[in-house]
Amino acid sequence: MSIARHHLNFIDGEHRPARSGQTLDVIDPADGQVFTDIPRSAADDVDDAVRAAKAAFHGAWGRQTATERGRVLMKLSQAILAHQEALAELECRDTGKPLTQARADIAACARYFEYYAGAADKLHGETIPYTAGTTVMAIRVPHGVTGHIIPWNYPAQIFGRSVGAALAAGNACVVKPAEDACLTPLRVAALALECGLPRGALNVVCGLGSEAGAALAAHPGIAHISFTGSTQTGAAVAEAAARRHIPVTLELGGKSPQIVFADADLEQAIPVVVNAIIQSAGQTCTAGSRVLIERPVYGEVVAAIAKRFQALRVGPGMQDLEVGPLVNRKQQQKVKAMVDAAEADGIRVAARAQLAEGAPAEGCYVLPTLLAEVPASHSIAQDEIFGPVLCAIAFDTEAEAIEIANGTDYGLTAGVWTRDGARQMRLAHAIEAGQIFINNYGAGGGIELPFGGMKHSGYGREKAFEGLRGFTTIKTIAIKHG
Repeated sequence: MSIARHHLNFIDGEHRPARSGQTLDVIDPADGQVFTDIPRSAADDVDDAVRAAKAAFHGAWGRQTATERGRVLMKLSQAILAHQEALAELECRDTGKPLTQARADIAACARYFEYYAGAADKLHGETIPYTAGTTVMAIRVPHGVTGHIIPWNYPAQIFGRSVGAALAAGNACVVKPAEDACLTPLRVAALALECGLPRGALNVVCGLGSEAGAALAAHPGIAHISFTGSTQTGAAVAEAAARRHIPVTLELGGKSPQIVFADADLEQAIPVVVNAIIQSAGQTCTAGSRVLIERPVYGEVVAAIAKRFQALRVGPGMQDLEVGPLVNRKQQQKVKAMVDAAEADGIRVAARAQLAEGAPAEGCYVLPTLLAEVPASHSIAQDEIFGPVLCAIAFDTEAEAIEIANGTDYGLTAGVWTRDGARQMRLAHAIEAGQIFINNYGAGGGIELPFGGMKHSGYGREKAFEGLRGFTTIKTIAIKHG
């Protein structure tokens, strides 16, 4: 597929350069080569987008009924599927992920718009019994203009889950994708216009997080912010929102455990444990980056995971191997430094994957690495790595497994592998995480399942009806009629 040499912002239904004329190079992480560029937008570009969104909210988009909004989003879902292959190639080149994973991400993006298209006219308020002669209604209304700051690991998916819910609820949107992954959001926004979304209802502004992202988070015209990214940046976004007293949804980092008990179906568990850390080269907030193994089967499980790691092939996303490169050089160096530090501390490398023959030396590759006998308190088992690195930790008792699972700052997801039904329920209640998976991990993406974290993994919920409700606020109307 031919990719345009230059990409532009999408503001008020038009493709526009940054007002400054400045651009940022987009580098293919598979080979380190520049293949396109995007605008380096600033506060004035963000202001243009917010003004366009506000005009759409108070104009053509705001006048549409919920049913009409749903029909537009359904058309967009179908258009995304019709362009799935081209969008998947954009996602692959932009992020480095294997083509099969990119196709799945585009399909998920389409499913988000399909789900929220069907939900748009089913978002109801309620009536409240009150005094005689008074009828009280609590209705759900959109916030207005919502800001969406999305990361580089799943640009298409997170665009769909955030923007789909916001538009279905009646908001107008301004999106700031990560500078490393803007291409699919730009293309989907253009498709939305073709599907009948009014001009200005959806705007995409590219640029650096410290410039365009900060300007969006602080803009006085934004009524709600949805942010997915690092814990540190999430705190800065929440602080900016707090100054203006607007609500925020934060989906942040994770250090998710998969707990494997001796009675688990290991044949079922081990492939899932491996996939949960190599998906998107481990650059996933829900990555199962810690595997907690009951001591009687520790050696067996580590050996089985090691065998699978050694068979993995790492290479360019367009070659569609099991693992692609990390998104950029900075991320590659960070992950390598963390693994090197762990090795220097005496932590054993039980297995590494192999780089595919012919993979460009300039690519941002990190070989999937299995670390064994990892102390639960070591930084490699505490800090989010955001790379294909799995820490294997032994435990002796159920209580110890729970203590280790809860023993980080994060609380996003967890997996539990056991045939014991009572234990399943005990751990599901005891583990501090927003999603608990028993004898599975991720539930196939689970667009219909509320998603979000505890502790430093953030607050608020996305996906499902909870995500839709989050893009509304309650207005109470009391009518005195005698």
